Amino acid sequence: MAESIIRLSVPAEPSYARSVRMMAANLAVLCSMSVDEVEDARMAAEEAFVYACATQPESCDMTFSVTTESLDMSFSLGGVVPAEDEALSEQISLAELLLSAVSDSYEVADDRSELRVTKLVGVVHDA
Repeated sequence: MAESIIRLSVPAEPSYARSVRMMAANLAVLCSMSVDEVEDARMAAEEAFVYACATQPESCDMTFSVTTESLDMSFSLGGVVPAEDEALSEQISLAELLLSAVSDSYEVADDRSELRVTKLVGVVHDA
């Protein structure tokens, strides 16, 4: 399968988390991931969306890259620095803990504008 790029933009509101989860799950199926891998990808997308929403952007722009080897996801971040707000900091910490459990890698860009998450085909995590 050649790489496919899918872009999605939704308001940064919790009510849109289901749409993000479903998109990631459907794309994971296209990558031929197992049922457990699809669940990991779904959870990773949800936690990345939670992380992005905590930075308070007006909308969350996402890019999904689908190949036979992986599902790569990027989420735009807002300008709020979670360390400056205790509640947001706790929300981010929980999201990072869950991302580390269900994704193969995740990182925040140096300029804090983007969160990148990768879920590899053939790797299942015990969350």
